Amino acid sequence: MLYLVHMQVQIPHGTDAAHADALKAEEKAFSQQLQREGKWRHLWRVAGEYANYSVFDVESNDELHALLAALPLFPFMKISVTPLAQHPSAIAAN
Repeated sequence: MLYLVHMQVQIPHGTDAAHADALKAEEKAFSQQLQREGKWRHLWRVAGEYANYSVFDVESNDELHALLAALPLFPFMKISVTPLAQHPSAIAAN
């Protein structure tokens, strides 16, 4: 199943810089692992924001929720999820 996920990161002001940097490094490693596994198919930055739009390819709502909740920056994110379906006019198959 494909999902369009919008993630907005809001690390609170005053957060220890070293701790924030460690979380960001963990987040990068985990996201790249999921990309290599084919679960995180696309990752696009929103220009001018600490946010992204991503496409996930996972088996279920529960799997997506588990992956998102496992992100190191999850406690600092506002997330919206849109399930996707193949459009009948699309020439490329998923």
